Amino acid sequence: MTDVAADRVVADLATMNDDEFRAVVRGWLGDHVVGDFASLTGRGGPGDEDIGFDIRVRWEQELGRAGWIGLGWPVAHGGAGASLSQQIIWAEEYARADAPARVNHMGENLLAPTLIEYGTAEQIERFLPGIRNGTERWCQCYSEPDAGSDLANVKTRAELDGDAWVINGQKVWTSLAHVSHWAFLVARTEAGSQRHGGLSFLLVPMDQEGIEIRPIVQPTGGGEFNETFFSDARTEADLVVGDVGDGWRIAMGLLGFERGISTLAQQVGFERELEHVIGLADTADPRVRQRVADAHIGLQLMKWNAHRSMSATGVPGPEASISKLHWGTWHRALGEMMVDVLGASGQAVSDDVDAAHEHLMEEDRGGHAYPLSLEQKLFLFTRSDTIYGGSNEIQRNVLGERVLGLPREPKPE
Repeated sequence: MTDVAADRVVADLATMNDDEFRAVVRGWLGDHVVGDFASLTGRGGPGDEDIGFDIRVRWEQELGRAGWIGLGWPVAHGGAGASLSQQIIWAEEYARADAPARVNHMGENLLAPTLIEYGTAEQIERFLPGIRNGTERWCQCYSEPDAGSDLANVKTRAELDGDAWVINGQKVWTSLAHVSHWAFLVARTEAGSQRHGGLSFLLVPMDQEGIEIRPIVQPTGGGEFNETFFSDARTEADLVVGDVGDGWRIAMGLLGFERGISTLAQQVGFERELEHVIGLADTADPRVRQRVADAHIGLQLMKWNAHRSMSATGVPGPEASISKLHWGTWHRALGEMMVDVLGASGQAVSDDVDAAHEHLMEEDRGGHAYPLSLEQKLFLFTRSDTIYGGSNEIQRNVLGERVLGLPREPKPE
């Protein structure tokens, strides 16, 4: 199927039933996940972001040309207006096709819904086309050395200077900052403000002298995490999403999308990883068989919760924390099981474990060789799943206090 035909199909989603749509998706993926794209089967996920990145960028643009990015966005904003069931079908078939891991989750699934909900018409018109075409990538600048789970402790400052905001401060754990064109950033724009007040949500170009990016090389050898330093960095005065000083509400709205609807795309990778574990496991062992069954049940619950979240309208509420709490805990357990089923070989390191993908490897950002298997990388990375993006402890507090109405946790004197 040509890109022109795919464009026409995406534009005519309302005329197709689910079976017809599934056939179209399966056919397009079958025709396009070939060559270099097929060589990335199962690669590019957590802890493995450096693998074949240039190829995955080309794949993103291939998806953009065919109209598959922004499938669930409203047609008025350049999306396809896909129904809930069509979005689910796309995710399912994407997993079955072993298509390459995506490179712009932050832009498509987090920033775009936030701009559609809170942004100005000018911001939507300016930024959604680059995301939809696969030509502009985004990173998230929330966390700081003293403001991780306690995001309200943000100290990065932004001061208005004529027609521009001047930004100073430090962010940390900035995923893919080194290959991103833009960042969405929370900064303190009101001098003397504290906690949730006085924060603004800014859109900032990354290619400028006032931004320094330093890699944080992980135990996996990957370097998608970064420290990001802002020294009189600048962005246009009108690149504030929502009102000045209302950044906390916008930031929490975006996290609602991250913890709710966007997890459907994330589950594409989870399903592939579980299938890989099942292929390695000795299911004749009843203990292993029970762990595999538990993992399968957990994945189904994750899917159903995502479907429930997607059926709601508006910005996801605090109940979206259910998703983050569940998938973070589930994925960490999957990493443990993956190494366990390997037995003694899971503890050993081989010099040639990545030989099959050597032509796809990018130069290690730390200047070191980390000859780890895919399974070992996954295990190491999933240790962080219950911490980043809001720790399990924070998610439980949100659910207890804001959903169940339990008393607030006492603050230390």
